[in-house]
Amino acid sequence: MKITAVRPFPVWVGSRNQLVVKVETDAGIHGWGESGLSGRERAVVGAVEHYREFLIGRDPMNAGALWQETYRSQYFEGGRVLTAAISAIDIALYDIKGKALGVPVYQLLGGKHRDRVPAFATIFAEAESEMVEKARYLMSLDWTCIRLVAAGHNSRGVYEPRRSIGATVPAVIRVREAVGHGAILGVEYHHRLNVAEAASFCQKLPSGTLDFLEEPIRDETPEAYEALRTMTDVPFAIGEEFASKWQFLPYIERGITQFARIDVCNVGGFTEAMKVAGWCEAHYVDLMPHNPLGPICTAASVHMAAAVANFAWLECRASPVEQAGHDSSEVFPVQPKLDGAAYVVSDAPGLGIEVDEKALTREAFRFWEAPHLRRADGSYTNW
Repeated sequence: MKITAVRPFPVWVGSRNQLVVKVETDAGIHGWGESGLSGRERAVVGAVEHYREFLIGRDPMNAGALWQETYRSQYFEGGRVLTAAISAIDIALYDIKGKALGVPVYQLLGGKHRDRVPAFATIFAEAESEMVEKARYLMSLDWTCIRLVAAGHNSRGVYEPRRSIGATVPAVIRVREAVGHGAILGVEYHHRLNVAEAASFCQKLPSGTLDFLEEPIRDETPEAYEALRTMTDVPFAIGEEFASKWQFLPYIERGITQFARIDVCNVGGFTEAMKVAGWCEAHYVDLMPHNPLGPICTAASVHMAAAVANFAWLECRASPVEQAGHDSSEVFPVQPKLDGAAYVVSDAPGLGIEVDEKALTREAFRFWEAPHLRRADGSYTNW
């Protein structure tokens, strides 16, 4: 079996842009993958097209060797754009391999540890009362892991971290009071704080309020996170932007993160993700995969979650408080579905996902740019 085509599809599906990649073979078997670099899809398309030039004619069953060749085939190894392209291709190769062998992808990764993959829900709300109401609603439906998105991002694109802290702290306290200590509660700060601000946020909360704090500061400097680690006992969830095992290295080895927010569509596909998972297991760190994209990313994440021992919860954008505007069933008629607060692991060959290619090609790509947030004084800050 040989690869005959590698086709990138930058599209808009549901409520967001996606970069879907199809790998075709001369055996009539094809595989689907997805890139995780949201907002820079055209850059990743260029990388996919570079790799396509030497992937055609190669054996898709050799996913590990092809990963090494794509990663090492240029002088400038790695980087998020290149690894996002490698991720999409690698996921598609595993889809092909599973279909060719008649087994689900999780069997290729060592077999199934669990039949159901528990998920967490995210509450997007500025008002404290709305956060509490939605949290209670989720708990009534047996969603026991809830993530709150920090308040303070207004419609004019102005973001002041200290104002966000002032609004978020009392809301988090009220949500914890509402759901009790039987719920797992986290806050996502989307790396919008600095070390002092993140420490101040944590120190204003009563001890035990949070089970995890996600991406409070940017990740380029592990030493900054180490400094923050000395100022709070709140567990950290870090890693959604990491594009290799090497980026995960200091965060795992130095005990900086307690949950690995690994993104199979960014880190290098299954080939790289499973190496990170094993490394995490050796340090008693559970995976909490980043999964904000499309159904292919969800399917890949479910298979990875099924095949590892050290797993916590999978990010989900289809919870009862997040469903509006996310329908992708026309393009992806067969895709992972929630059963309560968990995904049932598919036993279908490959990823267990189907794509209506005609519907896919009707979804024109839209140029989408993440908000360019400014402070009140006009200076730029993190989105």
